[in-house]
Amino acid sequence: MVIDLRSDTVTQPTPAMREAMYRAEVGDDVYGEDPTVNRLQELAAERLGKEAALFVTSGTMGNTTALLTHVGRGAAAIVGDQAHIYRYEGGGASRLGGIQLWVVPNQPDGSFDLQQLASAITDESDEHTPPTALLCLENTHNRCGGCVLSLEQMTTLCRLAHAHGLRVHVDGARIFNAAVALGVPASQLVAEADSVMFCLSKGLSAPVGSLLVGSRDFIRRARRTRKVLGGGLRQAGILAAAGIVALEQMVDRLAEDHEHARFLAQRLAELPQVRLDPPRVQTNIVLFRLHDGERVLSEKDCSEFLARLKDEGLLLSSMGDGLLRAVTHYGIERSHLEKALVVIKRTLDAMLPRSAQRR
Repeated sequence: MVIDLRSDTVTQPTPAMREAMYRAEVGDDVYGEDPTVNRLQELAAERLGKEAALFVTSGTMGNTTALLTHVGRGAAAIVGDQAHIYRYEGGGASRLGGIQLWVVPNQPDGSFDLQQLASAITDESDEHTPPTALLCLENTHNRCGGCVLSLEQMTTLCRLAHAHGLRVHVDGARIFNAAVALGVPASQLVAEADSVMFCLSKGLSAPVGSLLVGSRDFIRRARRTRKVLGGGLRQAGILAAAGIVALEQMVDRLAEDHEHARFLAQRLAELPQVRLDPPRVQTNIVLFRLHDGERVLSEKDCSEFLARLKDEGLLLSSMGDGLLRAVTHYGIERSHLEKALVVIKRTLDAMLPRSAQRR
């Protein structure tokens, strides 16, 4: 058996999802006539405390749809320098919408320094700079190790943006992980945001799809944007059925993934070749680096390490610059992590034996 910790996108649909997909009632969603898609969208809007929702094929489509709907050509959207929208979505907002992505450094927890953020906001008074129309937040934050923005942080950032006339979009690919970690409803966490995207196909284990939620007027306009992006769906109820099961049955169990990630982080931190701060692991993402006692290993060395793990049936991923990632998810049990730790220790001791002896 391959133990795949590369991402929570590798989750398999549950038996209940497969059954729901088989029995799904369908129609043409471009006409708004797919009853299962409509039920999913109503459920998503309710869970996030918004007026309406739109089913899209992916998180990237959801984020791009949101930016193109909120921001006009030649205007700016503020993003973090570690944001998924900035680093991993092909520059879609700029390529397709003529939107300037204005980059502000993320804090270690994925938040922003309020003074830096305020300084980045511009209006139309200076003809040399694009006016700022949107602030993009990410919660949980992928490249910051699955860190959670608290309710207080979310509220403060949204209110700062609104005070300057900006809209706020939340890349909430793992917003339910954040809500479970904080012990608050997801709707409360995003109450002051104007739009939110969340994924069904990560920790919630559905095979395909994300939801974009917001006001009725915003979703009406976003539906037109989705069409332009090629996202008009036909008998999509087969996919939406799995999403309904995901929202009804798979949210609370995310706490198990978080527990598994903490266990993995604590055990990895005991290895002399690993640099990792276990208290920073708040949800289901574990980021760590390798070192030989004198230096942090290069990306080339990390690639060799990952290749050796793959040969032994264990998959991790690289975030670049020597940063490695392991993600816990549905289908991964404690026994899988114990086996993974044995493989990791054996591989590190073979690659960096002197480091093991120093400790």
